[in-house]
Amino acid sequence: MELEDKIGYHFKNRDLLNTALTHSSYANERKAQHIPYNERLEFLGDAVLSIVVSDYIFKNCPELPEGELTKLRAALVCEKSLFEFAKQINLGSYLLLSKGERHNGGAERPSILSDAFEALIAAIYIDGGYDPAAAHILNFVVPAIKSSKKKKVKDYKTTLQEIIQKNPGERLEYVLVSESGPDHNKHFVFEVHLNSNVIGKGGGRSKKEAEQQAAREALELMGY
Repeated sequence: MELEDKIGYHFKNRDLLNTALTHSSYANERKAQHIPYNERLEFLGDAVLSIVVSDYIFKNCPELPEGELTKLRAALVCEKSLFEFAKQINLGSYLLLSKGERHNGGAERPSILSDAFEALIAAIYIDGGYDPAAAHILNFVVPAIKSSKKKKVKDYKTTLQEIIQKNPGERLEYVLVSESGPDHNKHFVFEVHLNSNVIGKGGGRSKKEAEQQAAREALELMGY
């Protein structure tokens, strides 16, 4: 099946995949056939998703305290994120929906797509175990984390300050190294010192910009 090629997982029990893609409206439309639908799988998928994401960010975001880990996990497992993940594999086109639900845009509805994405996780988990389910989840989650980190670190000075503050007694200082150019086109170079050791250097057309660039270099060198 095309969807299996997209997600890189091929089911031993294809019935699990079919159930994950079946919405309750489709089953209700065919009540006499007693077709299973994806709500129970969604329940399990939600739990698998949570443990996989928790495990990954706990191991790979050592700089984040418990409160920030909780916020990050919530952002990654919310309906909005799952909807975006589902769209990446065009999941809506594979769903079995009632005629009415499909006519009303059910294949593009965030709640339906996010639920189906969780059901698909559960189907993989039941069919193949934890590792393939985790691999499937992380295909979406890891790029999302990287993207969110890039968006977050806009104020490099504040970020650097917050990291250094975790170690009492450490002192940050920004030192002007050079200033050149005419008044209308100045160029400043700053170093950022940690306890008198240079940990970053940056330039810019204003002192503020140069300090930010110095902090950015320091963060990069520290692995952030």
